[in-house]
Amino acid sequence: MVGKRRIHTAAFKAKVAVEAIKGEQTLNEIAKACEVHPVQVAQWRKALVEGASTLFERGPKSGERDHQVQEDALLREVGRLQVEVSFLKKKLERFP
Repeated sequence: MVGKRRIHTAAFKAKVAVEAIKGEQTLNEIAKACEVHPVQVAQWRKALVEGASTLFERGPKSGERDHQVQEDALLREVGRLQVEVSFLKKKLERFP
């Protein structure tokens, strides 16, 4: 499969990274078994180790915060549009 990029799922990456953290096999052995490059295995292991602390943080997650901000902006826009529509309906009633 030379020259073609493969897209791996988050679950696959996590599984490979956990195997690398266990240390039961070398990175080369894991990479060969999973058919990925050893550097990729090391990067996924590093990402897992660095991101592990965020699993135990309190409060809303960044994705949830982003969703809430987007929802608030959309609700404001809907409210603004409703006011605009009611204003235009009132203006339209003046004309027969």
